[in-house]
Amino acid sequence: MTRRRPTTLTALALTAVAALSLTACGGGDSSSDKDQATDKIAGADTSEAPSASSSPSPKPTADAGRPEIQLPADLKLIFEETKTGDPVKDAILSDSAERLRAVDAAITGTDRESKALHFYNADKALEAALSWVARFKDADASMTGEVHYYDRKVTRNGETAVVTFCGDESKGFGKDRKTGKVAKTPVTKDSYLLYNTKLVRNDAGVWRTTQIISTRGAAQCQP
Repeated sequence: MTRRRPTTLTALALTAVAALSLTACGGGDSSSDKDQATDKIAGADTSEAPSASSSPSPKPTADAGRPEIQLPADLKLIFEETKTGDPVKDAILSDSAERLRAVDAAITGTDRESKALHFYNADKALEAALSWVARFKDADASMTGEVHYYDRKVTRNGETAVVTFCGDESKGFGKDRKTGKVAKTPVTKDSYLLYNTKLVRNDAGVWRTTQIISTRGAAQCQP
C-alpha cells in the first residue's frame, strides 16, 4: 500500500490527526488520469490490472477453518447478492467479501489479533493490509456507517481468479475512537470506487487476495 486516497469514506477529520483514508481494502495516494485516480493497493502491479492464470488444482480440505468475523454494530457492509451458477465462482466471491470484512474487523478492533486478515490475505496484500491497520491504530481511528458493494464479477482460470466490483462509500465515515466523533463528508463521484482484485486458492481451498487495484470516481460505478 504505497498510496493513500481521499474519498468520502477516507475523509477522517480527527482533532490533531491528519486525515486518513478509510477504505475497506486499504488506500493510496491519488494520481489522476483523465479526471480519475487509480490507487495501487496491496502489492498491485503498476503496469497492468490483475489477470487470472492457470495452475495445478490442489485438493481443498472439507473444513478450511475459516474464522468467524464480527463487525461492530455501527458498521455495516452490504454485498450485492451474486449467484453465478458455478459453485467455485460463488466460493471466490464469498472469500472476496470475507476479505473486506476481515480488514474492517482488524481496523475497528473486533479482530484485535487480525486472524481473519491473515487468513484471507497473502503476499504483498497481507503486508499492505497490516500496515494499513497499523495506521488506524496509531491515529486512534475507526470506521462507522455503511458500505455497499455491487456489480461483483469473477473470472477464473485454474487456481487464480480476478474479481471486479464497485464500492459505494457515500454512507461510510471515519470515527475518532476516543471522542466517538464521526467525520461526515459530502457525497461526490469519488464516493464510488471500482476494485480489480486477484485471488489465489491455497491448499486448503481458500481464495486469498494477493493483489488489488482501485479507481475512485470510476464512471461505471456511478449511481
